[in-house]
Amino acid sequence: MTLITTQFNRRSFLKVSAAAGGGMVLGFSWLSGCMPKTETALAIPEEWFDMNGFIKIGDTGLVTIFSPNPEIGQNVKTSMPMIVAEELDVDWKNVVVEQAKLNTDLYQGQLAGGSQSIRRGWEPLRMAGATARRMLMEAAANEWKVDVNELTTEKGVITHKRSGKSTTYGAVAGAAVSIPVPSEVELKNPADFKLVGSRVRNVDAKKIITGQPLFGLDYHREGMLIAMIVHPPAFGMKLKSLDDQKARSMPGIRDVFTINTAPEERQWSDTNAFPELIAVVGTSTWQVMKAKKAIVAEWEQVTPLENTEDHQDQLARALENTTEADVRRIDGQPDQAFAKAAKVIERTFTAPFLAHNTMEPMNFFADVTENKAELVGPIQTPEYMEKSISSLLGMPLENIEVKMTRMGGGFGRRLYGHFGLEAAAISQRMKAPVKLVYTREDDISQGTYRPAYRMTFKAGLNAENELMAYEVKGVGIDSNPIFANRFPAGTVDNYRAVGTAVTSNISTGAWRAPNSNFTAGAEQAFLDEVAEAAGQDPIDFRLQLFERAISSPVGEKNDYEPARYAGVLKLVKEKANWGADMPGVSRGVAAYFCHNSYVAQVIDLIKVEDQIKIKKVWCAVDCGIVVNLEGALNQIEGGIIDGIGHAMYSELSFVNGAPEQSNFHNYRLIRHAEAPLEIETFFVENDISPTGLGEPSLPPAIGALANAMYRATRQRYYNQPFSTAAQKERSLEMI
Repeated sequence: MTLITTQFNRRSFLKVSAAAGGGMVLGFSWLSGCMPKTETALAIPEEWFDMNGFIKIGDTGLVTIFSPNPEIGQNVKTSMPMIVAEELDVDWKNVVVEQAKLNTDLYQGQLAGGSQSIRRGWEPLRMAGATARRMLMEAAANEWKVDVNELTTEKGVITHKRSGKSTTYGAVAGAAVSIPVPSEVELKNPADFKLVGSRVRNVDAKKIITGQPLFGLDYHREGMLIAMIVHPPAFGMKLKSLDDQKARSMPGIRDVFTINTAPEERQWSDTNAFPELIAVVGTSTWQVMKAKKAIVAEWEQVTPLENTEDHQDQLARALENTTEADVRRIDGQPDQAFAKAAKVIERTFTAPFLAHNTMEPMNFFADVTENKAELVGPIQTPEYMEKSISSLLGMPLENIEVKMTRMGGGFGRRLYGHFGLEAAAISQRMKAPVKLVYTREDDISQGTYRPAYRMTFKAGLNAENELMAYEVKGVGIDSNPIFANRFPAGTVDNYRAVGTAVTSNISTGAWRAPNSNFTAGAEQAFLDEVAEAAGQDPIDFRLQLFERAISSPVGEKNDYEPARYAGVLKLVKEKANWGADMPGVSRGVAAYFCHNSYVAQVIDLIKVEDQIKIKKVWCAVDCGIVVNLEGALNQIEGGIIDGIGHAMYSELSFVNGAPEQSNFHNYRLIRHAEAPLEIETFFVENDISPTGLGEPSLPPAIGALANAMYRATRQRYYNQPFSTAAQKERSLEMI
């Protein structure tokens, strides 16, 4: 066991009260426990607490664990309570999991993004469970008049072996209320974990399968109205005039009006190119959809209407005209090294804008009255939405309540909560509860896209085919894709990373594995080409670089641990039997580090009637301790398929400021038949605290795919989407 200082007082970590009919509630701020102690501690009220995250123990021994972080399919609603239950030492079958409410007084970082929920919650969650367990044991020890250190627990039962006595958590929960919060608790040795590391089914699985209400679109309130919005048809336009006479006269329509949803005090999450909108409100979705089509609006241009061809030209010029101010890191003397190199390889890679296209379109419920506002819906950043709504409505923060539903996908799209603000503004105007619903066309044309990118890589090899110089230059639309201190930084004496951005009126935002979703694929495809020029096996070439980073690293700010990075490459090499003779199979490899996790992949392609099919993906992952193997596998497999699909098929293009794609008939996503036939994942076993899994498997899949496709076609793939973008030769289809 590990002895750890809890660093919590009753105010910052645990609040305990006698429950009606016995039992106790342990409420805990999952992240505030890592903050400094406050000097003032509140007295313990004689009541239940409605808190950000808490353990509730009843006199029957039933345990309720509340999950505070938003659930977007990353399985935190199952995995985070598992961590608490492990240290509490309770039988999982006796645990009920519920979604906690937003409570900014008690939560820190109550959001879903950056694959950080498990990583940041690991230690506080363990403390919460261990502290509750200790207090229950002390209550039993007091009752039996024995030393607490003589007691053991298992599955919610406390046992004193010497006397043969035992009791349940529920039986002593009432007495545990008066036990002082311990200053230190013992955490389990990871080798003793029974629940963590096992396969536990999603706690919402039955509800999802049977269609029970979980998602924002499921939410219903008696008497609520339905609202939809009309935003400008192009970026760079705004409303000039509105003729709503026909729409107003249609059945079921209550009102048509304009709104402005720009809050006075903007949060980082208030990215929105279209704050001025037309709102259509009625009694049913179909009636509102029909009335929306009857709107006659005149739009005027206020900023330039942009085109994809112009974006490509701007990105190319920006990359050609970088300055010293754009240099993010420089080691050695790259220019002199390139001049002396026996071989110089230079390649440019591009990728288009992408939409998020969550299966559940944007929606939110709002009921705004004179003195309060209640909002319910799918949002990754509820705390920031609450603040923005407070500013928009001019209402005190304490009068606003944001409740989270399960989300039908997020991928970064629901970090930006403009749709919640729109629902609030419409409800305030209508003086009635309203559910705002986006159509697919509304969502795909609204913005907050993955930016378009362009990167140029340059490598110099000496006469012995050793890497002696490396340069990477990158530019994105309103985004700099360069990670200057990531691999191969630290592995080569002469290194330069240069990054810049091009401004645009098209709004952009985080998209699953921001920047890495392009950078990784381009980098890993380029490294394969360099390895080929050096006459080396692509895995061996990378491993030699990692060996340099381990034995004599260049620089002091390298973001990665080279031994762990090399470890996943070695593992996937072993499991995939890399180097074996496999007739008819074309193999590609890639490895990448992001969101604190390491992932390496091998993709096997086969040809079927002159088309390619992904036979298998081999994946090695080092994310520290795996909390829930079931959820971890789902995340890895989903990320791989997501990366492959978008790299092969997806793009947004613009003409006169408007996206040319509007729905799934012309915005291409991967089909079921195009997904890999098999994915096999191997996790590195260690005792390192867990890191993120929602995003790290996506970026390397793109590089491994490009490298496998090269071996299948002898054509390099520099421009996404691979299936349609112009390459040096023909494009290629997948079946």
